[in-house]
Amino acid sequence: QVQLVESGGGLVQPGGSLRLSCAASGFTFSSYTMSWYRQAPGKERELVAGITSTGGTTNYADSVKGRFTISRDNAKNTVYLQMNSLKPEDTAVYICNGHARGTLREYTYWGQGTQVTVSS
Repeated sequence: QVQLVESGGGLVQPGGSLRLSCAASGFTFSSYTMSWYRQAPGKERELVAGITSTGGTTNYADSVKGRFTISRDNAKNTVYLQMNSLKPEDTAVYICNGHARGTLREYTYWGQGTQVTVSS
C-alpha cells in the first residue's frame, strides 16, 4: 500500500515557522523525486519545492525562495519542508508528491495534504 502521510501543519502567526514532514511507504522512496505542492481554495495548485532522489538538487517557487527549505532523509523515507518567515499568503493545503519514471510508465503518488494557516 503506497502512502504519503503529511504532518506538521497547523496555525502559525505571520513571521513564524513550521516544519512539515511527509512519511512515505509502499514504494522505493530513494528512487523518487519528491515535491511539496500547495493549493488554496480558488487558486492554482503551485509547486512549492522539489528535491531529486539523492537530494542533490532542489528547486523552489519564487514566492518561497529564501524562506522555505526542502530536504529528505532517504534512510527514514521522509521528506521535509522547513517554512520560515511565514506569510498569510502561504496559507494553503500542503501536499506531498512523489514522482518517478519506470520502464513502461510513470509513477506519481500524492499525500492527503496538511493544512497550514498563517494568521494573527
